[in-house]
Amino acid sequence: MELRRVVVTGLGALTPIGNSVQAYWNALINGVSGAAPITYFDTTHFKTKFACELKGFNVEDFIDRKEARKMDRYAQYAMVSADEAVQDAQFDFENLDKDRVGVIWGSGIGGLETFQQEVMEFTKGNGVPKFNPFFIPKMIADIAGGHISIKYGFRGPNFTTVSACASSTNAIIDSFNYIRLGHADVMITGGSEAAVTIAGMGGFNAMHALSTRNDDPTTASRPMDKDRDGFVLGEGAGALVLEEYEHAIARGATIYCEIGGGGMSADAHHITAPHPEGLGAKNVMINCLRDAGLKPTDVDGVNMHGTSTPLGDIAESKAILHVFGEHAYTMNLNSTKSMTGHLLGAAGAIETISSILSIKHGIIPPTINHFTDDDQIDAQLNFTFNQAQKRDVKVLMSNTFGFGGHNACVLVKKLDL
Repeated sequence: MELRRVVVTGLGALTPIGNSVQAYWNALINGVSGAAPITYFDTTHFKTKFACELKGFNVEDFIDRKEARKMDRYAQYAMVSADEAVQDAQFDFENLDKDRVGVIWGSGIGGLETFQQEVMEFTKGNGVPKFNPFFIPKMIADIAGGHISIKYGFRGPNFTTVSACASSTNAIIDSFNYIRLGHADVMITGGSEAAVTIAGMGGFNAMHALSTRNDDPTTASRPMDKDRDGFVLGEGAGALVLEEYEHAIARGATIYCEIGGGGMSADAHHITAPHPEGLGAKNVMINCLRDAGLKPTDVDGVNMHGTSTPLGDIAESKAILHVFGEHAYTMNLNSTKSMTGHLLGAAGAIETISSILSIKHGIIPPTINHFTDDDQIDAQLNFTFNQAQKRDVKVLMSNTFGFGGHNACVLVKKLDL
């Protein structure tokens, strides 16, 4: 069968460096760090005392207080970013076939704060089971997509992808596939996460996964730098409206770009560590290129997974050299996690949005906080260190890799290619 073309017609973002798409983009190209001391709880006894929290965000500015109380923060974030994307797409709701509009959302953890609060309350009650009736609906990872569909009446395919830090990239790829296979005309997709909690910080600290640079949080996320010591936890959401090309043209939609392809793979190596030679990362990029029908030399750059972990950055750099060969030295590589921190299941969504905006504006955001080259990473590669770079961008790829060895990569390209 002939596959249908899929384009992007709406964007929404709620991030530690900006609470809208425009604010997020402005901060990205100006190299703003979102890391700061944690305000949500007392960190006195925690190894890591900082994170990339949202700033100046009041959910009641967007959602009625009574309704917001029925949602975990991760679902609140999903609703806010999805609403921005839907509004950006400018649908004529009276003539939109809502049976052909679906929602595929990604979250690596879901309602962690809700689960934490309910268990902590239970331990205070002498074993008496007094739980909030919204405990389960607030906690489950699929509920964000449910809330989005209920608000707008979208009755098409609806489910949640859970693949740790690859979750929202998997959601985008699934949405892309549902449209090009003819199962939907429009999909609302993306991901959200709200893991800056006692349990989230405590759990990642126990794994020795987080930076402990408490004396200088704003420079703690330093991908590809010799002195990186772990990732910085972030929170927020990103949303995209994907639409079948002819459907978008027929209603006169503004089109950002085209989704060219998606790739998936597994490391099959370790529950948390990457394959040392980047085998899964290599395979996922090859699979993405094959799906898009493009050659490595067609690609202008890669928004790397680039978490600022000692092993991960080395493995991904090796994989890029393997896939792109000499062309790798002509590309722009960057890690926006140096600014936003790691949004876990929402990372792929906001990083795909960054790639889309790079195509629109002809600018590659920087990888900030680079001070010292790592002799295990090829210093001749252009990691777009410390300053944004202008470039005529036609094709970009975005990598996300999750605990368990789950890898996903999405390719975006200019519409006229």
